[in-house]
Amino acid sequence: MNNPLFYAKIILFGEYGMIENSQGLVVPYSFYKGTLKFSDLDNDFEKKSNQSLEKYSNYLAELELPSDFKLNVDSFKNDIKKGLFFDSNIPQGYGVGSSGALVAAIFEKYSFTKRDPETISKDELKDLKKVFGQLESYFHGTSSGMDPLICYMNLPILIENKENVGKVSLPKEEVGKGAIFLIDSGITGETGPMIQIFFEKLKNEGFRKTLKEEFIRYNNACIEAFLKKDMNPFFRNMKKLSVWAYEHFRPMIPENIFNAWKKGLDSNAYYLKLCGSGGGGYILGFTKDYEKAEKMLDGFQKEVIYRF
Repeated sequence: MNNPLFYAKIILFGEYGMIENSQGLVVPYSFYKGTLKFSDLDNDFEKKSNQSLEKYSNYLAELELPSDFKLNVDSFKNDIKKGLFFDSNIPQGYGVGSSGALVAAIFEKYSFTKRDPETISKDELKDLKKVFGQLESYFHGTSSGMDPLICYMNLPILIENKENVGKVSLPKEEVGKGAIFLIDSGITGETGPMIQIFFEKLKNEGFRKTLKEEFIRYNNACIEAFLKKDMNPFFRNMKKLSVWAYEHFRPMIPENIFNAWKKGLDSNAYYLKLCGSGGGGYILGFTKDYEKAEKMLDGFQKEVIYRF
């Protein structure tokens, strides 16, 4: 393919916790995608994208990358002059990896060393994640490299800890009553300020303690139960995770979602959690009975991403 597509990603579990060494489970989401293309730049979207790429190429020119991961920045700059832009329908500020897909597309096209995601070893994944972190930090000030890695690999990835990541298989989808779904908060969120709030909170010893002893425990238990398709312990821990986030991630929860979040906890009809850094964009929902949850969440735009 001349123009490979790079899909969005969804952090099912591990938002913020991964910064403090929790596990994470991240999956590609093919509803949104982006690809590098050439054009005459005769509309605003293409023009803006081309200008953004030019600024980014200056950042890349200054970046010191390991020799195995070096990019052909001269070729990238030449292509920008020829009208290169990133044609994407991935919404920005929605927690689904708009900058991750862009970084993955640039890396795939301009990396001197070509790789096949299917055959990448666990050690190489670790190195790739580190390099992607450097490449994406231009957009957020700091980056784990996780988003571009998922977009590049186009496979579900289990983050075991800060050091180790591996490919993983999700349980087979079934047409059951249960579902994982997205709720559109209707507003965009900015990753930088949200991460700033989180780091401020981390200065508080009580918050650090509850994050490590409760949030990370519930988060890891959810991942383990979900991958085993063990739904009773999954929903038990999912509720604890949702309660914890409702109490401790208040600034990250969009205001118009507060009541719906509480309604889910009070009724046990569904549980909500952040999708990415929060502040806006999507919120993730988990339910044993999607029909019931859908009625209770009337007025919100929803998209089912997984059935069980």
